[in-house]
Amino acid sequence: MTNMISLQFCKFSFLLHKRHFTTTLKIGQNVINVFDRKAKLIQKSRASNIENFVVYDYLKEEVGWRVADRILDINRKFKNVVDLGCGRGYISRHILADSVENLIMCDMSNSTLEQASLPETGVNVSKQVVNEEELPFEEDSLDLVVSSLTLHWVNDLPSTFKQVIRCLKKDGAFMGALFGGDTLYELRSSLQLADSERLGGLASHISPFTLINDIGGLLSQAGFTLLTMDTDELLIGYPSMFELIWDLKESYIVKNVIMFEQNKVY
Repeated sequence: MTNMISLQFCKFSFLLHKRHFTTTLKIGQNVINVFDRKAKLIQKSRASNIENFVVYDYLKEEVGWRVADRILDINRKFKNVVDLGCGRGYISRHILADSVENLIMCDMSNSTLEQASLPETGVNVSKQVVNEEELPFEEDSLDLVVSSLTLHWVNDLPSTFKQVIRCLKKDGAFMGALFGGDTLYELRSSLQLADSERLGGLASHISPFTLINDIGGLLSQAGFTLLTMDTDELLIGYPSMFELIWDLKESYIVKNVIMFEQNKVY
């Protein structure tokens, strides 16, 4: 019997007009660190050494292609573009020279960045190790920022959005996709039932995701305008829970999806 698992992700694109918008950044203040970024870096570096990574990258490949397709919807050529959290180049490999002139591929893991696929010939490419929580780009220096399935690991998402808008020019654009709040709800529900039955209570096994309704609000507060958002849901079948966990572990999509304690769930 095949079990179906839901993966919900929100695709967004925003055009920016900030002639009358200013923002003051206070990075790292009053922020609860839900995710250990150092542990995340270690995990991404470990995952970059997996020889058969193509077996586990099917979801990131699909979503990256969908985000790249959005770039073609805008009838202009972007001069300076950043692929934030590029991974193995899931967006970049689909970028065309007709749409992008200069591309900066960024990831927090240098070993992952070295494996990233390049776009077609004609696009000027550079690679840079960048923490998504601390963007190093100058103000008003970018025409487009894209990101696919990486921002759900950011502890202070509003701060990252404000940093993006600071880096973008007044007519810049921000496009991306991240997991929504209902992702893996079948797995989450199953583990909660198991906890309740065996332990008489609930424990956290799956990392939290941002609710779809909150994403638009956060970006509006950051100063983005002309918002376009939609939600896609992918249903993927697995023989059992354990094959799903293995996929998530090897693809580093959701770290600590299962945080088992001794004698917790079997």
